[in-house]
Amino acid sequence: MSKKDKKHHEEEIVKNETIAVENNENQLQEELNKVKEQLKEQEDKYLRLYAEFDNFRKRNAKERLELIQNASEETIKILLPILDDFERSLLASKENMDGLKEGIELIFRKFNTTLESKGLKKMESMGKEFDPDFQEAVTQIPVEDQEKKGKVVDVIEEGFFLNDKVIRFAKVVIGA
Repeated sequence: MSKKDKKHHEEEIVKNETIAVENNENQLQEELNKVKEQLKEQEDKYLRLYAEFDNFRKRNAKERLELIQNASEETIKILLPILDDFERSLLASKENMDGLKEGIELIFRKFNTTLESKGLKKMESMGKEFDPDFQEAVTQIPVEDQEKKGKVVDVIEEGFFLNDKVIRFAKVVIGA
């Protein structure tokens, strides 16, 4: 091969390599642009998701606050008729004291029934074995009857369940 052919051949190789490098650069630039576009899409999705979550969190906090503020509304509504009965009983007692006891007993039964309808249940403690899961021992007193030892002999304050959950422990005296 002559020098001229050799030079031409080398120029051809350089030209082909330059074209290959340019093609490779173009492909890399296209891939880079695709990756940048995908990144922008993912970033946009992330920002939208973050905004949705933030809105959800704020809405949830607002609803929770409203629920807490209005939680007692139902309880107060069911107690209003009992308040009315107390008022009527007080007015009637000014005229007739005999009706006062009867009125108070009626109101007590109505109040008890209303609370029971909402899930309140009184604990039965008297004469039962002491159970620290439901009762609080205030004191112990000596008892002559061996069967009463370790059992509740007096109830100072009744205990209550609300839907099978203890909301107030019974305060009791235990036989020792």
